[in-house]
Amino acid sequence: MPAPLPRSALDQLFFEARTTRKFLPQEVSDGTLRELADLMRWGPTANNSTPGRLVFIRSPEAKARLNPHLSAGNREHTMAAPVTAIVAYDLAFHKHFGKLAPHVDIAKFATAAPEKIEENASRNSSLLGAYLIIAARALGLACGPMSGFDNPGLDREFFPDGKTKSNFLCNLGYRAPDSTRPRAARLDFDEFCKIL
Repeated sequence: MPAPLPRSALDQLFFEARTTRKFLPQEVSDGTLRELADLMRWGPTANNSTPGRLVFIRSPEAKARLNPHLSAGNREHTMAAPVTAIVAYDLAFHKHFGKLAPHVDIAKFATAAPEKIEENASRNSSLLGAYLIIAARALGLACGPMSGFDNPGLDREFFPDGKTKSNFLCNLGYRAPDSTRPRAARLDFDEFCKIL
């Protein structure tokens, strides 16, 4: 059995980590983005379906395409972030089952009701988005996950074929020293958990 992570690792991933709205003006390299994706892809999804898709928005041209779809409250800090990841999901994820899940009947998914396919894809892309945040923190990056954007408009801009849909956005970069608010409260165990 693996040993529990040391407190310092838990601090970096959870206790000391904060949602970040202000980043240092430091580039996040291609190598770091590739390492990030390589880590997060190992997180579990139903039947190893892996429906999550990422688009890393980094260039000025891509940011200009993203800008009109952001809510006013998210525009300034998103445009200043080194990278914004669009966490999305592929509605045709089952096409990769030959590689990812050869034990699963592809025909079952190919003929499933569209709402069931979307439910599965959305749920499992949310899992992959959570793994993205944990992997980013493990690599020393700060994260600013958010909704607050025009999903249909963003999808038309970045996924015009209609086969991929956005779930949420996550700004990524290196945290500026004055970028976080004081830690907000969390629910106590008995307020959100039961042991039956």
